[in-house]
Amino acid sequence: MSHDAPMIAFLGQPAPGEARPFSHAARAGGMIFVSGHTAPHDPARGIHRGATAAEEVRNAIAAMAGHLRDAGSSLEHVVQVTMLITDPADYHECNAEYVRHFPGGLPARHTARFGVPTEARVGFACIALVA
Repeated sequence: MSHDAPMIAFLGQPAPGEARPFSHAARAGGMIFVSGHTAPHDPARGIHRGATAAEEVRNAIAAMAGHLRDAGSSLEHVVQVTMLITDPADYHECNAEYVRHFPGGLPARHTARFGVPTEARVGFACIALVA
Protein backbone atom coordinates (compact mmCIF):
# COMPACT_ATOMS: atom_id res chain seq x y z
CA MET A 1 0.00 0.00 0.00
CA SER A 2 1.43 3.35 -1.04
CA HIS A 3 1.51 6.28 1.36
CA ASP A 4 2.30 8.86 -1.32
CA ALA A 5 0.64 12.20 -0.82
CA PRO A 6 -2.01 13.02 -3.43
CA MET A 7 -0.81 15.18 -6.31
CA ILE A 8 -2.21 18.70 -6.03
CA ALA A 9 -1.29 21.45 -8.47
CA PHE A 10 -1.94 25.03 -7.35
CA LEU A 11 -2.35 27.33 -10.36
CA GLY A 12 -1.97 31.09 -10.35
CA GLN A 13 -0.56 31.32 -6.84
CA PRO A 14 -0.25 34.83 -5.43
CA ALA A 15 3.08 36.52 -4.84
CA PRO A 16 4.11 36.80 -1.17
CA GLY A 17 2.26 39.64 0.52
CA GLU A 18 -0.38 39.93 -2.22
CA ALA A 19 -3.77 41.20 -1.01
CA ARG A 20 -5.62 38.12 -2.33
CA PRO A 21 -4.01 35.12 -0.61
CA PHE A 22 -5.41 32.31 -2.77
CA SER A 23 -4.57 30.43 -5.96
CA HIS A 24 -6.72 31.00 -9.06
CA ALA A 25 -7.39 27.26 -9.19
CA ALA A 26 -6.23 23.88 -7.92
CA ARG A 27 -6.16 20.57 -9.79
CA ALA A 28 -6.35 17.26 -7.91
CA GLY A 29 -7.84 13.82 -8.43
CA GLY A 30 -9.16 14.56 -11.92
CA MET A 31 -10.98 17.66 -10.65
CA ILE A 32 -10.38 21.39 -10.96
CA PHE A 33 -11.45 23.82 -8.24
CA VAL A 34 -11.63 27.45 -9.39
CA SER A 35 -11.58 30.13 -6.70
CA GLY A 36 -14.23 32.82 -6.64
CA HIS A 37 -13.55 35.59 -9.15
CA THR A 38 -15.41 38.64 -10.31
CA ALA A 39 -15.16 40.13 -13.79
CA PRO A 40 -11.74 41.68 -14.49
CA HIS A 41 -11.53 45.37 -13.66
CA ASP A 42 -8.54 47.52 -14.51
CA PRO A 43 -9.69 50.98 -15.66
CA ALA A 44 -6.09 52.09 -16.24
CA ARG A 45 -5.89 49.45 -19.00
CA GLY A 46 -9.43 50.05 -20.30
CA ILE A 47 -10.86 46.89 -18.67
CA HIS A 48 -14.21 47.30 -16.94
CA ARG A 49 -16.41 44.72 -15.20
CA GLY A 50 -19.50 45.76 -17.13
CA ALA A 51 -22.23 48.38 -17.05
CA THR A 52 -25.00 45.92 -16.09
CA ALA A 53 -25.27 42.82 -13.93
CA ALA A 54 -25.67 40.72 -17.09
CA GLU A 55 -22.46 42.15 -18.56
CA GLU A 56 -20.63 41.39 -15.30
CA VAL A 57 -21.90 37.81 -15.44
CA ARG A 58 -20.67 37.47 -19.03
CA ASN A 59 -17.25 38.90 -18.17
CA ALA A 60 -16.88 36.94 -14.91
CA ILE A 61 -17.79 33.66 -16.63
CA ALA A 62 -15.27 34.45 -19.37
CA ALA A 63 -12.62 34.92 -16.68
CA MET A 64 -13.66 31.64 -15.02
CA ALA A 65 -13.46 29.90 -18.41
CA GLY A 66 -9.90 31.23 -18.77
CA HIS A 67 -8.89 29.76 -15.41
CA LEU A 68 -10.49 26.45 -16.42
CA ARG A 69 -8.62 26.47 -19.74
CA ASP A 70 -5.32 27.18 -17.94
CA ALA A 71 -6.03 24.22 -15.63
CA GLY A 72 -6.92 21.81 -18.46
CA SER A 73 -10.71 22.02 -18.63
CA SER A 74 -13.61 24.10 -19.92
CA LEU A 75 -17.13 25.27 -19.09
CA GLU A 76 -18.46 22.09 -20.70
CA HIS A 77 -16.86 20.07 -17.88
CA VAL A 78 -18.21 22.14 -14.96
CA VAL A 79 -20.22 20.09 -12.47
CA GLN A 80 -20.85 22.67 -9.75
CA VAL A 81 -20.97 26.48 -9.65
CA THR A 82 -21.19 28.97 -6.83
CA MET A 83 -22.72 32.28 -7.88
CA LEU A 84 -21.99 35.14 -5.52
CA ILE A 85 -24.14 38.26 -5.78
CA THR A 86 -24.07 41.50 -3.83
CA ASP A 87 -27.68 42.59 -4.49
CA PRO A 88 -30.60 40.13 -4.62
CA ALA A 89 -32.34 42.55 -7.01
CA ASP A 90 -29.81 41.40 -9.67
CA TYR A 91 -30.69 37.70 -9.25
CA HIS A 92 -33.05 37.37 -12.24
CA GLU A 93 -30.83 39.39 -14.58
CA CYS A 94 -27.80 37.31 -13.53
CA ASN A 95 -29.71 34.06 -14.10
CA ALA A 96 -30.89 35.14 -17.55
CA GLU A 97 -27.26 35.64 -18.65
CA TYR A 98 -25.85 32.68 -16.70
CA VAL A 99 -27.95 30.02 -18.46
CA ARG A 100 -26.61 31.15 -21.86
CA HIS A 101 -23.14 29.87 -20.92
CA PHE A 102 -24.23 26.28 -20.20
CA PRO A 103 -26.27 25.18 -23.24
CA GLY A 104 -25.36 21.51 -22.74
CA GLY A 105 -26.91 21.36 -19.27
CA LEU A 106 -26.88 23.44 -16.12
CA PRO A 107 -24.34 22.43 -13.46
CA ALA A 108 -25.40 22.03 -9.84
CA ARG A 109 -25.31 25.50 -8.28
CA HIS A 110 -25.81 27.45 -5.14
CA THR A 111 -26.09 31.20 -4.82
CA ALA A 112 -24.96 33.33 -1.90
CA ARG A 113 -24.72 37.02 -1.13
CA PHE A 114 -21.22 38.30 -0.75
CA GLY A 115 -19.39 41.45 0.14
CA VAL A 116 -15.90 42.19 -1.06
CA PRO A 117 -13.93 45.44 -0.97
CA THR A 118 -14.83 46.13 -4.60
CA GLU A 119 -17.92 47.29 -6.44
CA ALA A 120 -18.44 43.93 -8.15
CA ARG A 121 -22.05 42.78 -8.46
CA VAL A 122 -21.37 39.10 -9.16
CA GLY A 123 -18.63 36.52 -8.91
CA PHE A 124 -18.26 32.81 -9.62
CA ALA A 125 -16.39 29.79 -8.34
CA CYS A 126 -16.68 26.30 -9.77
CA ILE A 127 -15.66 22.66 -9.69
CA ALA A 128 -14.98 20.92 -12.99
CA LEU A 129 -13.63 17.67 -14.34
CA VAL A 130 -10.24 17.72 -16.04
CA ALA A 131 -10.95 17.55 -19.79
